[in-house]
Amino acid sequence: MKLCLLVAVLLVTVTVVSCGNVSYDGRSLIIDGQRKLLISASIHYPRSVPAMWPGLVQTAKEGGVDVIETYVFWNGHELSPGNYYFGGRFDLVKFARTVHQAGMFLILRIGPFVAAEWNFGGVPVWLHYVPGTVFRTYNQPFMYHMQKFTTYIVNLMKQEKLFASQGGPIILAQIENEYGYYENFYKEDGKKYALWAAKMAVSQNTGVPWIMCQQWDAPDPVIDTCNSFYCDQFKPTSPNRPKIWTENWPGWFKTFGGRDPHRPAEDVAFSVARFFQKGGSVHNYYMYHGGTNFGRTAGGPFITTSYDYDAPIDEYGLPRLPKWGHLKELHRAIKLCEHVLLNGKPVNISLGPFVEADVYTDSSGACAAFISNSDDKNDRTVEFRNTSYQLPAWSVSILPDCKNVVFNTAKVNSQTNVVAMIPGSLQHSNKGVNSLRWDIVKEKPGIWGTADFVKNGFVDLINTTKDTTDYLWHTTSIFVGENEEFLKKGSKPVLLIESTGHALHAFVNQEYQGTGTGNGTHSPFTFKNPISLRAGKNEIALLCLTVGLQTAGPFYDFVGAGLTSVKIKGLNNGTIDLSSYAWTYKIGVQGEHLKLYQGNGLNNVSWTSTSEPPKMQPLTWYKTIVDAPPGDEPVGLDMLHMGKGLAWLNGEEIGRYWPRKSEFKSEDCVKECDYRGKFNPDKCDTGCGEPTQRWYHVPRSWFKPSGNVLVLFEEKGGEPDKIRFVRRKISGACALVSEDYPSVGLLSQGEDKVQNNKNIPFARLTCPSNTHISAVKFASFGTPSGSCGSYLKGDCHDPNSSTVVEKACLNKNDCVIELTEQNFKTNLCPGLTKKLAVEAVCS
Repeated sequence: MKLCLLVAVLLVTVTVVSCGNVSYDGRSLIIDGQRKLLISASIHYPRSVPAMWPGLVQTAKEGGVDVIETYVFWNGHELSPGNYYFGGRFDLVKFARTVHQAGMFLILRIGPFVAAEWNFGGVPVWLHYVPGTVFRTYNQPFMYHMQKFTTYIVNLMKQEKLFASQGGPIILAQIENEYGYYENFYKEDGKKYALWAAKMAVSQNTGVPWIMCQQWDAPDPVIDTCNSFYCDQFKPTSPNRPKIWTENWPGWFKTFGGRDPHRPAEDVAFSVARFFQKGGSVHNYYMYHGGTNFGRTAGGPFITTSYDYDAPIDEYGLPRLPKWGHLKELHRAIKLCEHVLLNGKPVNISLGPFVEADVYTDSSGACAAFISNSDDKNDRTVEFRNTSYQLPAWSVSILPDCKNVVFNTAKVNSQTNVVAMIPGSLQHSNKGVNSLRWDIVKEKPGIWGTADFVKNGFVDLINTTKDTTDYLWHTTSIFVGENEEFLKKGSKPVLLIESTGHALHAFVNQEYQGTGTGNGTHSPFTFKNPISLRAGKNEIALLCLTVGLQTAGPFYDFVGAGLTSVKIKGLNNGTIDLSSYAWTYKIGVQGEHLKLYQGNGLNNVSWTSTSEPPKMQPLTWYKTIVDAPPGDEPVGLDMLHMGKGLAWLNGEEIGRYWPRKSEFKSEDCVKECDYRGKFNPDKCDTGCGEPTQRWYHVPRSWFKPSGNVLVLFEEKGGEPDKIRFVRRKISGACALVSEDYPSVGLLSQGEDKVQNNKNIPFARLTCPSNTHISAVKFASFGTPSGSCGSYLKGDCHDPNSSTVVEKACLNKNDCVIELTEQNFKTNLCPGLTKKLAVEAVCS
């Protein structure tokens, strides 16, 4: 069914251009009368900065991407009811125009619930406190505000002529997000809400189709779509809808205290190839560039400030190789098949256990085939059209002419980049003076100013702060008699705290006693620590805090946090329960109230200046003036030696920092990842026992040449003199290519046909612009082993390998080494398939 026909009936009073530009049927989207096979890439505009957008979009385009996809972040735009913001990182119109100017399409996932590991799932916290509101169900207050915001965004896009029906880039819009997982929890009101949302969206008259991901009862004309690591077996609920994959996860997110997940490029490519093999038409990577959760936008709770996601473009904006390059080659191979895939008839042929070919043939006789081996252990050799093909385990070979293999998902031709974080001291060159000075403000633990309220017992942390801050002070006091045994013995009582999350710092008589925290899989925690008490009155001050709000789940808007029990054990009377005591509360820390993060000296605060900032001092604001790091590489802040807190540069929110070590043991991580077999987020983890996040992205556009104000609020104590700027730099490149790899040279420059039947594998090395290959650290043609940075020569080795590579590559920005008998002893070690492994230095 074509959406145009339906919307033509609905749009009798609409002033925008007719919707003839975008329609669909059961095979694909149809744009301007042409079927399209589309590769899409998620880039979330507020997770980078406007200065990065053109480069990110261009890098995606160079990677073979046709479409950029983004959510719309409601709580970043509607700061209070009817108070809208579209500046800075939230300039949605500018982002859409950037995509359009690059000649690309845009998928706009309005939601406006988005999940996305974003604070409160993207819904404004203020909406939770509108009386009677329940999120994401047939609830009048929620639906009123949801429709109001959706309409506002649609009208803004119409006003700027950004829908494809107006000549703009937006070809699809999304309402709601993965609601199918939760609909049944809301019973009949869940189904009513889902149908209402779809009807409300269609009534917006955008002139482009609407989608609902993971929504198995999406009504016509809305298209239901798939989110998963694999969607080849997905089928839309109507045969009149195209097969669309809105989220293919090429990695996974991180949580403070968790591991660092990685998804191999071979498996990502396998999933994409299988999707198009089985009739897919629109595929989107979530994420293609993950970016950064600046400020307090990270949700979770416990989602890291980095949202790198192991994506094809890294957090800092650099292509992640080999993943980016391998997927680029995959996209080129798929595009060679586009016309036949979209216009041909498929036939499935079994070629043995786990091996099948899907062959597409059109009316002109053109043919394309995908041959897949889904065995996760064994390579297979099969006969197809009287030709023998070797398929590695868990791989797909693409044959755009049903004869020549131009790409196999398990054979990575792309180079691997060697990425280094180059440290540099914080410097301030002021009239020739290079000594760095720090300004300090120390906060007093406990209540500052006037208390907000006093209450017997505890309050919910989120309902009290309403997410205006991470922090809520709780204070009380106890009297200790002089006859307490622990005073005579020199022992210490134990403070026992139970909390539903997320973390706390404990202080007794102004002294820091320790930190308690949950984690990304379990927010509740128990704090148990010996404390120093004295005879007489003792002040107990607990700084309780959130680390991002819940982002999804049934009734997630009612998930709370905070203390449930506070006891002191080890007194003469046994254990004292302080839970029902009178507690005095104060929302936030004083430095936030005084806006010390602005660093402009306009807040009538007396900073103490020193060249030796205090170490391991909790509740401390640090300010220093720094120069921009040299060069043009992306910049990070090395916070390895700090505790936990918040950071700003020139008033811009860098975000939460917390170099918390992963709580997992080394055996829970892998040294090498086997790409074969189905992926899950715990399959290929690294970083066990290491800080979950050491470096924090500081966009280059935030810097001035000099006079930059860096402000930190340290909660528990660190060593600020060890803070460093780092520059993220590609310092080298590796290649590992086998004689039996398909050659990208098979693809013609026009990328629309197979050029010839010559298969000459080659290794290609490219350094960043303005650098060159200054040294070859390793080169071996034969049977080398290992991976980039740790290659080893095998028993079979051509002794001329280094000479050949150096001749081809030294002092060049880019070089190609073909695996031919002119270059290497190809008759070396008969019966073995040889490889070339190279590691080069870029400088």
